[in-house]
Amino acid sequence: MASILQTASLRIVTGALLTALPAVSLAQSVPAQQVQNPSSSSSSGQSAPPPQPRSAVRAPQVEAGGSGITLETSEPLFDLAVALNACGYDADLNSSSPVRRRVRDQINEELTASAPARDSRDAVCAYVREHTLADPGLNLAQYVSLSLYLTPLPELTTAVDQTEMPPDSLQVVNILPLLRTFADTLQLHALWVEHRSEYEALTNQIHMPMTRSVLDTDIFLHMPVSSYDGRRFMVLLEPMLSPSTINARIYASDYIVVASPSVASDGTATVRMDDIRHTYLHYMVEPLIYSKASSMERLQPLLRSVQDAPLDFVHKTDIVALLTECLIKAVEAQLMDVGIPRPMRPDAIRQRVEMEQYESARSAYDKQAEIVRRQAVEKDMRQGWVLTEYFYNQLGPMERESISLKDQIGPMIYGMDVEHERHHDEQIAFYPPGSPELNGSSDIVRRVATPPTGLNLAEMKLAQGDTEAAEELANKALSDPKGDHAQANYVLARAELMQREPEDAIGHFGEVLKLTKDPRTVAWTHIYLGRLYDVRSERPKALEEYKAALSTRDSRPDTKTAAEAGLKKPFALPQREAMPSQDDDKEPLDPSGKAEKEAYRPSHP
Repeated sequence: MASILQTASLRIVTGALLTALPAVSLAQSVPAQQVQNPSSSSSSGQSAPPPQPRSAVRAPQVEAGGSGITLETSEPLFDLAVALNACGYDADLNSSSPVRRRVRDQINEELTASAPARDSRDAVCAYVREHTLADPGLNLAQYVSLSLYLTPLPELTTAVDQTEMPPDSLQVVNILPLLRTFADTLQLHALWVEHRSEYEALTNQIHMPMTRSVLDTDIFLHMPVSSYDGRRFMVLLEPMLSPSTINARIYASDYIVVASPSVASDGTATVRMDDIRHTYLHYMVEPLIYSKASSMERLQPLLRSVQDAPLDFVHKTDIVALLTECLIKAVEAQLMDVGIPRPMRPDAIRQRVEMEQYESARSAYDKQAEIVRRQAVEKDMRQGWVLTEYFYNQLGPMERESISLKDQIGPMIYGMDVEHERHHDEQIAFYPPGSPELNGSSDIVRRVATPPTGLNLAEMKLAQGDTEAAEELANKALSDPKGDHAQANYVLARAELMQREPEDAIGHFGEVLKLTKDPRTVAWTHIYLGRLYDVRSERPKALEEYKAALSTRDSRPDTKTAAEAGLKKPFALPQREAMPSQDDDKEPLDPSGKAEKEAYRPSHP
């Protein structure tokens, strides 16, 4: 059975309508003509189909036009989880799915009977002990990150270049040779195939509540996600891990949650759906917030009101991160289960009094529910999420008027009375550190830094003055038909300026203006051209370029300052060489040319 992640995979596809809940498909990740309900396949008692050849891919591959929201299981994650269990990972064993104990028992039987199996286990465990981190969550996260970028057995190797992998995964990547030996000795692939039907049965149970959670969220936001757009939200189910731990992370455009089901005495499997929805809200909300990031300077004063709040450093220093989490908290308060039975509308109302009774019960429910939600908002505010109440108040009318969050996010941000909110936030009595009310108050999502590659790496090299490396990376991007040719030309032009090659720079800047519509890139290209024309004593052309820079939509202060300075007087390069002089009033020499290079470099290209 082929799959996205070399696994048995379930895909959730959200509907395109807001007013109805369409049937949600439960499909294996196989070609369309092979799609079937898994409940009628592997659970029927038939043997699992033999594994098909798989190509090495990066972590969740989703075809364009397909769903970007998936519920899956992963064989490489199973292999790593089994190894960790064999090395003493026992967290929440009693509340785990029975399949976890069955797999552990089979592993223990094999270890008892085989000396080579014990030797391979001991080698893996020694590596795990040597790479144990103080934070249990981070300790597990590094292995989870690694599993997302592995091919399945028999290769069990990285599916992408290590420069494309999360940094935390590289901390433990050298476990792979030991893990392959452990997997081969204990025949983990056969064990995976043997228990795959149990994994699929658990996934089937989780599928419907997760689908309902996603659809309810989409309906509230009026933002259904119907197809894959280059970003993905994926939930990986792994019963060999602790049910009480949610491992959620954002890496580039991947929003990934690793969860383990807990199973009740009646066999019902559940996961921490609220935490999964929290990550899904990051997936839905963040693009909207970050699209307004360049306009949030006026919100910076709000950060002063949270300096004494029990928040982490990121949310005290980054207004975009703080605002995002507050908006998510507000949505969660609107969607929360208030613990009060909702009155059911009668199927058939024969008398007016029946409608009056229903409306009275509904009104009482709404009042009680609002009290519970307001209490949750108050708790969030005292935990430091100071804008939760503001967004909660904005979301109510949005829902009643059927306005999507995409349309409302602009008025929410631009219409905020910053001074009023700052004054209001300064009156909040935050919970003191260590208070029980702070348990679970932090953002559960870990954002993994993406190592710079391609043109991002070229920008970093250019900022470091390594023009040769920057040019090499830019030329590589130009040779790729799908590369960002506008940005590559922009890197080359600035590198040529720093290398005193103005004619080549003018040519590449001209290509930039043909290829890009990014306001900041266009503005600074005009500024650079204006400076070049000034150096060449072509003042009329320089003035045209500075005016063109001011006419772009880039409103950042450094752009305006540089363009207006160019209009006031011609740009002149710093003095680079001169004969020694006794005149102490002359500027110091700069034989290195560093000042000249810096003259062509904006603060934030």
